[in-house]
Amino acid sequence: MERAGLKLRQRRERLKLTYRDVERASQEVAARRGNDEFSIALSRLADIENKGTVPTIYRLYTLCAIYRLDFHEALRWYGIPIDLLASESLQIPLNETHVVESDAHGLVPVPLPMDATIELSQTTFLSQVIRRWGKNGLSFLSGWDLRQHRFGLIGASDWTMHPVLHPGALVLIDQGRRRIAAGGWTSELERPIYFLEHRGGYRCGWCAQRNGALIVQPHPSSLSPPEIFAAAEVDVIGQVAGVAMLWEPKPTTPARSGSGPAKFPNP
Repeated sequence: MERAGLKLRQRRERLKLTYRDVERASQEVAARRGNDEFSIALSRLADIENKGTVPTIYRLYTLCAIYRLDFHEALRWYGIPIDLLASESLQIPLNETHVVESDAHGLVPVPLPMDATIELSQTTFLSQVIRRWGKNGLSFLSGWDLRQHRFGLIGASDWTMHPVLHPGALVLIDQGRRRIAAGGWTSELERPIYFLEHRGGYRCGWCAQRNGALIVQPHPSSLSPPEIFAAAEVDVIGQVAGVAMLWEPKPTTPARSGSGPAKFPNP
């Protein structure tokens, strides 16, 4: 933490700002935000620079504003790998299917070898690098413009689309394809899969519309019944355009006979 304080001090000195200048500027930030937590007293600034005191998130915001620093970079100075936040979340399994919120362009870090290049035209063995997350977005897999896409994560207990989508699968959602298709496929692998949000949470599955209702059809192998929602109560986030998942299923699967999909809390 002392190194982070040193970097902040060097930045302040480079800008030729005194402790009093920073204190005064922080008070102005606090006044604009209507919150004294953004204010930094002289003694506190000295402790941050010289004693390794970790600033609160409010004071770090203020320092970044005064020093013209990138907030994410300042967080990294304090040992917070903000660029790994998305990959960190993917390593914490949740039972419920949900949308994955990411950075401004929807980039999710993916495994990337540190000592080898990936030839995308050939099958590549990634088992040795699966635990090392790089900064490249998932876009390198297919060239998608991810600004028009979002990510969803199939819940660890959501077997409704297995074996097409395994629990824990990461899906790429095309927000430009929200209209439910009525036909045009010849097999289950060609049938569009949609990612939906409703008042109870999220669903992912085949869909059909009948008389103002939207029917979510699970894969027959899941033994889960279809679900019917009023079309006006469901938001079609988009069509699943890509998927990343482990092919080998869990050693054991929950009994699904006669049981419906898992209940999902409000997001």
